[in-house]
Amino acid sequence: MYELLKRIFDFLIAGVLLVVLWPLLLVVAVAIRLGSRGPAIFRQERAGRDGAEFTLCKFRTMRLDADPFGPSPKSGDDPRLTRLGRFLREHSLDEMPQLLNIVRGDMSLVGPRPLYMSQVREWNERQKKRLLVKPGLTGLAQISGRGELTREEKLELDVKYVEQAGFRLDCGILLATAARVFARGGIYEKRYSQAEDTRGDAAPGRKEDSGQRD
Repeated sequence: MYELLKRIFDFLIAGVLLVVLWPLLLVVAVAIRLGSRGPAIFRQERAGRDGAEFTLCKFRTMRLDADPFGPSPKSGDDPRLTRLGRFLREHSLDEMPQLLNIVRGDMSLVGPRPLYMSQVREWNERQKKRLLVKPGLTGLAQISGRGELTREEKLELDVKYVEQAGFRLDCGILLATAARVFARGGIYEKRYSQAEDTRGDAAPGRKEDSGQRD
């Protein structure tokens, strides 16, 4: 029953937001096209529920010549970010096109952020439990530290969400997300992995958007 009601809630809320926000979405898309070469929408294949592949959509925040498989920006001064892209990231507006993913049923409002298919192969059996639910626009990891957390810490929080999922937790995450968006804290990754502490070098970072930024 929880999953059915959650799907109805996701569809209604995402649908209403798309109807209300479409003028803003259009303005942002035009501004991106005018501000730098390249498409307004960045598309990338991600792992959905049960590991099924789907195409995630977000507003493009990097320059066209930026390596989409490069490390995550560590600050707003990263030269790969466009001026508008920096603003969109810092206000979490680059994620708005994912409302389409929610309406289509690829994603939910709340759940573990969608990561790469290749990353799934790196997880242990416990970490793979995050695939038992649909990926979300926001999640427990995103309200618990965002860029301040390592990959391992985020994965553990994702599993914790799966184990405790329910309407009460979802509502708490949505309310906390709204507060964090206005606070604008923890946007950029400080440390990708715990392995950096022992190796002294950077582990492979998040690409254009690993899904673990928020």
